[in-house]
Amino acid sequence: MRILDGKKTAEQVRQEIKKEVATWVDKGNRPPHLAAVLVGDNGASQTYVNAKIKDCEEVGFKSSLIKLSDTITEKELLEKIDELNSDESLDGYIVQLPLPKHINEKKITQAISPTKDVDGFHPENLGKMVLNLPTFLPATPYGIMQLLEYYSIDTSGKNCVVVGRSNIVGTPVSILMSRNNDPGNATVTLAHSRTQNLEALIKTADILIVALGKPDFIKGDMVKEGAVIIDVGITRVTDSSRKKGYRVAGDVHFESVKKKASFITPVPGGVGPMTRVSLLKNTLLACKRKA
Repeated sequence: MRILDGKKTAEQVRQEIKKEVATWVDKGNRPPHLAAVLVGDNGASQTYVNAKIKDCEEVGFKSSLIKLSDTITEKELLEKIDELNSDESLDGYIVQLPLPKHINEKKITQAISPTKDVDGFHPENLGKMVLNLPTFLPATPYGIMQLLEYYSIDTSGKNCVVVGRSNIVGTPVSILMSRNNDPGNATVTLAHSRTQNLEALIKTADILIVALGKPDFIKGDMVKEGAVIIDVGITRVTDSSRKKGYRVAGDVHFESVKKKASFITPVPGGVGPMTRVSLLKNTLLACKRKA
C-alpha cells in the first residue's frame, strides 16, 4: 500500500507555479490576481479561504478577500459579482460555498464570468470539459487527475467506480476519467443513493473515487484487493477523546481499507491540497489568456 500524498504533490506543483510566475513577472507582466468572496462566518469556509490566500502568497500571486454579511440579499451579491466580472485587474475569483439558504447557488454560479470562473463550475466551462476543449476544469476533479498522473497510476481500461454524483465532484470526475486522455480511458460507473447492489458494484472497482460526505462509509470488506482509493469526503466527527472535541474523517474507513488498497489518499492531506493547487493553476491560465 502506498499513500497518495496530496500535500507533498501539491507542494511540488506550487513550486512549479512559483517559478512560472517569476518568469512571467520578469517579462514585465503583472502577477496573477485571485479573489475569494466569503459570505457569512462559516468556520470551515473561512479556514479554507485563508489557506487559499496563503497559497497565493507562496507562489507570488496577488490575492483579495471580499467578506460579505450573511444578511446580504441575492440581488446585492449578484451586483458584487457583476462588479468583479468587470474588474480588469482581476484574473479569477471564487464564491465560497455553501451560501446562505436565501441565496440561489446555481444563479450565483451562472452569473460568474466564464473567463474568471477558476472553480470551473460555470455551464460554459463544464460544457467545454465534456467536449474535451481547453477550459478551466473543476478544481477537485482536476486535483484528482493530477494526483493520479503524479503517481503514474495506470487508468486505461480500468474499471472505475465513482460514488456520489454532485456537480462539483462526482459527475465531472466521472467524465474526466472516461475521456480519451491520460489519466483517463477508464470504464466508469457513476453510483449514487439509488444505485442497487452498491457494495457488489464497489467490489468490482480497480479505481474507487468516493465523494459522499458520509464519514467512514466505505469499509475494508467492500473493496477489491489492490484497488486505488480516492477519498474526497471530509467531515468533522464528534470525538471527546480529542483535544478539539472532534476528528476529521473521510468517506473511507482508512484503517480497514488501507490493508487491501494498492494506493489510498489520506484525510486530511489527500485530495484537499490538490483542490487548492488546481485553483492556482486555473488562475495562472486565466491570467495568461487575458494577456
